[in-house]
Amino acid sequence: MTGGRPSVVPFAAAFGLIVAAEDAYLAWLLWTPETGWDWFMLVPGALAVLAVAASVAVFLGRARGWLLLAVAAALPLVGVLGLVVLFAALGGGSAMWAAVLLLVGPIGALVLALRRPVREWTGTAPARRSPGGRRGTAGAR
Repeated sequence: MTGGRPSVVPFAAAFGLIVAAEDAYLAWLLWTPETGWDWFMLVPGALAVLAVAASVAVFLGRARGWLLLAVAAALPLVGVLGLVVLFAALGGGSAMWAAVLLLVGPIGALVLALRRPVREWTGTAPARRSPGGRRGTAGAR
């Protein structure tokens, strides 16, 4: 693809938005009506904002957007994976399978963010040299 957005980029951005929705859902699960908003709800809220920003950066082709999306997907992946292990140790059940289902968004976003077309689309700068190297020795000094 020369000059156009690769077809995998919108999917990576969409999975980033799924990660943001899952982070917002986890923040909502931590909310208690008696106390309202607590300080520990800021972590999933900040991760949701990071995932939205990463999705926009990847979609627009901003420099290192793929790296931002990979971080925004990896952090919730580790947290939800910890929940899966905890619920499995407690006997599994529907809570464990719900947590396993929550792994789909971060895994999908991480896999798509690390693909070569996405990394090239959100690269830092265009290549300064041709892929074949130097064409002649007349300009070399």
